[in-house]
Order: sequence, then structure tokens, then C-alpha cells
Amino acid sequence: MEITVENYFRKRYSLYKWRSETSLVNKVILAFFMACVTGIMAQLVIPLPWTPVPITAQTFAVLMAGILLGRWWGGISQIIYLLVGLLGVNWFSGLTGGYTVLFGATGGYLIGFILVALFLGYFSDRYVESRKFRPMLGLMLFANFALIYVPGLLGLAFWIYLVKGSFPGIFTLLSMGLLPFLIGDLVKIGGAAALTKMVTPKTK
Repeated sequence: MEITVENYFRKRYSLYKWRSETSLVNKVILAFFMACVTGIMAQLVIPLPWTPVPITAQTFAVLMAGILLGRWWGGISQIIYLLVGLLGVNWFSGLTGGYTVLFGATGGYLIGFILVALFLGYFSDRYVESRKFRPMLGLMLFANFALIYVPGLLGLAFWIYLVKGSFPGIFTLLSMGLLPFLIGDLVKIGGAAALTKMVTPKTK
């Protein structure tokens, strides 16, 4: 049993080191693969009748992008996801795509995905202690609710203004763009923090 655990820690460290030191080509491939994972998880959709913003699983992939790929390539994976979708590939939620999505109800959330991957990748790479469950849980809570929802709600409010000619009230905005997603987000954050503890080495 001790040998098995020791091998697990050694392989975990080796994989983490490899992804940091591998070639540029491999890093691009890994970033594109993570973008594809985000696109696949974006199709796990639960639409809500009172809001154009659906419940999706893609934020789990976004939270893990920076952890798995590092401070820059995690963010680049989400930039790839955004750019490829804007070019017309239908891999945003609900099999949508095209540049108009950026100016739609969910455009701000997509911008937030990039910020989250950069933020979590930075802390995971730079501070070994952040890879433990509790510190990472706190970082992911901040990243999810500040870096995704702030630009997301701003984008949603602007979209409502374009459609209806007036900005929504704060409660209306929150009921459309935040409150329905709280429980699901907490589950995804807890799972992502637990997975981070499992897959990341606790040494530099």
C-alpha cells in the first residue's frame, strides 16, 4: 500500500512538472483539448423559463483549466474556446456560436471564464499551499462569484437594456443571472476543489 501511494505521489508530481516543461506544440494541444472539454460540458444544459441564461456544467471545466494547465495556458484554453465559438463553431451552451453570442445575454460570463482560468492558474502555480482543499475552495468561491458573475451580470443587464430599452432592477437581474445557479455552483466548486487536492502535488 505504501508503495502504491508513493508511486501515486511521484506520478502526480511528474505529470504536473511535464505539463509545465513540455514543448509549445504540446501546450497548444493541451489548451485546445481543454477548450473542447469546456465546449462539451457546455452542452449539459438545463434551460430556465424566466431567464436566457441556462444552467450548464461548463464552469467545472473552467475552474479546472488553470489548475491543470497553469497560469497562462489555462487562460489561453478559454481564449481558444471563446475565439473558436465566435468564429462560428457551435460549442457554446445549447449548440450556439457566432460573434453575436458575445453581445447576447451570456457574453459577459464567457469573458469571466478567461479571468477565472488565469486567476486560479496563477495561484496554483505560484503558491503550493493554495493547492490544498480549503485554500482552493476559497479561491474558487471568489473566482466563480466575482470573476464570472460580475462581468456576467453586467453583460446580462446590457443585453436586457438593448432588448427592452431599460436596465433591470437589481432583484430582477440577480433572479435571472445569479440566484438560480447558486446551489449548482457550490456543488461544482466543491468538486473542483476536491479534484484539485487529488491531482496536484504539494511540493514545488
